[in-house]
Amino acid sequence: MAVEITEVRIKLMDDPQERLQAFCSITFDSCFVIRDLKIIEGAKGSFVAMPSRKLTDHCPQCNTKNHLRALFCNQCGAKLQEDRACKDDDGRAKLYADIAHPINSRCREMIQTCVLEAFSEEMVRANQPDYICRYDDYGEDAFAALAEDAEATPPQRTQPQPETPAQSEPAAESAETSRVRRIESGSQLPGSPHQTPATSPSTAKASMTQSASSNQNETFGDGIL
Repeated sequence: MAVEITEVRIKLMDDPQERLQAFCSITFDSCFVIRDLKIIEGAKGSFVAMPSRKLTDHCPQCNTKNHLRALFCNQCGAKLQEDRACKDDDGRAKLYADIAHPINSRCREMIQTCVLEAFSEEMVRANQPDYICRYDDYGEDAFAALAEDAEATPPQRTQPQPETPAQSEPAAESAETSRVRRIESGSQLPGSPHQTPATSPSTAKASMTQSASSNQNETFGDGIL
């Protein structure tokens, strides 16, 4: 039973001078999708490269995987030997391995013909003013945020609300303050020991006038008999 390519989605590259012309995804029988096929400009024209991954090896210090072109370990930072890739019969380093690929020429030609036709149609649609790319890139074109930018911008902190004191606290504080700051009046000050309180001049004058008046009204011998 032969399979059929039912949909092809193309993502064109911005720079027409690059050899990588586009990414694409293909759907088989409307039920199976393969992404990240590449359309590359070769010496004899454009061709379709199958999706692949970078070959990796382990860091001898921390055992983390790094791709074969990495000069330093991505985890511990150890410096790695530059030429670590295996060579093919022609002496070229093998850096990639296909994730999915056809196993016969008939399948390869069928995929390449269908993809290149969709690529040509996409280039025509891209010239229209309302063009929208249908390829799902899952945000891979976005730029990552730098850690130093996050450190330079301190997180905003919410100002703490002033605590409302309990109802009993102001009264207690007022009473304590009045006790400390109140100045006792002279009449409330306790008298010194063994001393009579001082009499004001007006009170003494009134007392002397009253005494003189009472002496004038009384005669010698009053009250006898």
